[in-house]
Amino acid sequence: MVRTPLGCSSRIYRISKRILDLTICIALLPFVVPVIALCSLALWIENPGPILFCQQRTGWRGRRFKMFKLRTMVVNAEQLKQELRHLNELSWPDFKISKDPRVTKVGRFLRKTSLDELPQIFNVLIGEMSLVGPRPTSFAAQTYDLWHTERLEVLPGITGLWQVSGRSDVDFDDRLRLDIEYIQRRSFWFDITLLFRTVSAVIHPKGAY
Repeated sequence: MVRTPLGCSSRIYRISKRILDLTICIALLPFVVPVIALCSLALWIENPGPILFCQQRTGWRGRRFKMFKLRTMVVNAEQLKQELRHLNELSWPDFKISKDPRVTKVGRFLRKTSLDELPQIFNVLIGEMSLVGPRPTSFAAQTYDLWHTERLEVLPGITGLWQVSGRSDVDFDDRLRLDIEYIQRRSFWFDITLLFRTVSAVIHPKGAY
């Protein structure tokens, strides 16, 4: 069962968290939309094709949804994934290659600055994600072990405890332990703290997030 800190009403917390998500996202829209447009133009000039990468992710209670990102790889990246599986640095179904040959030059810059994540502001507005929470996985809940499923009791987030921990090359189980720590400690002020730490991590990156 998901726990919230003593003295913190679960209902009040959920409402205040949703208000925080909407307030920040709506306030940022006038700035985010032009940046997304400029990034999209740069991506299309280097590698013409769809600009948005809409991938099925696992969210609250195991429900699948389309998460939006700016495309940072070549158009046929998913087809090349199987061919490059032998270079995977994490445990399957996680997939990571440090110098992934599928990533474009513009895409590499967007990843380093986390600009490729900006379209997820629309996932937050829709209510499929929150600003803070466990990152949604591309693999379905059916592949989870039983203890993994605790992370499905909260909305997935754009950022979270793992992203600000400075640990970028960790397997799913290690990330999950940080997700569970977040779930057990979560509160309105803890979410705000993680948002400020995320801004600091983006301005002063220590690795890939």
